[in-house]
Amino acid sequence: MKKNVLAGVLLVLSVVTATPLWADDKPKELAWQDMIPPDAPPEIPQMTPLHDLSKIGTMDMEAAPAAKQSLPDAPVVTALNGQHVRLPGYIVPLEVSEEGRTTEFLLVPYFGACIHVPPPPSNQIVHVTSELGVKVDELYQPYWIEGDMQVKPSTSDLADAGYSMEAQKIYVYELPE
Repeated sequence: MKKNVLAGVLLVLSVVTATPLWADDKPKELAWQDMIPPDAPPEIPQMTPLHDLSKIGTMDMEAAPAAKQSLPDAPVVTALNGQHVRLPGYIVPLEVSEEGRTTEFLLVPYFGACIHVPPPPSNQIVHVTSELGVKVDELYQPYWIEGDMQVKPSTSDLADAGYSMEAQKIYVYELPE
């Protein structure tokens, strides 16, 4: 009798504590503001004036100095470390394979970040690597990136990132209907 009770208790405990096969492994959907700690100081926009507009036509934009990142060491949300997430954003290619697939990139919250305008704070940039990569035909196309978020800073020629991720899925972002 005691063996049956003990076996029943063990069975119940194993069922309760085991992760069910039908458990939903959906990633946590992040918004960019979720990556900024609530007590972080606000970003102060860079407003560098161009005083002599008569020279604007003769400026060589290729020779102009790169825009500086306002907060290269912005505070991060450490609770995101190791979480399986999905995050929408724009791809800034860092490395492209011979097949034309982007295998390493920065994921940023808005189009043109790090290219046409100063980079956002480091807590608004994710350094992403992908074994398969993604064919990026248009830089203005947003994507969903899924993977395990790491609170791990990295540096590239374009900007410093406060987070990194190995992409498990990359797919086009579409507005909900």
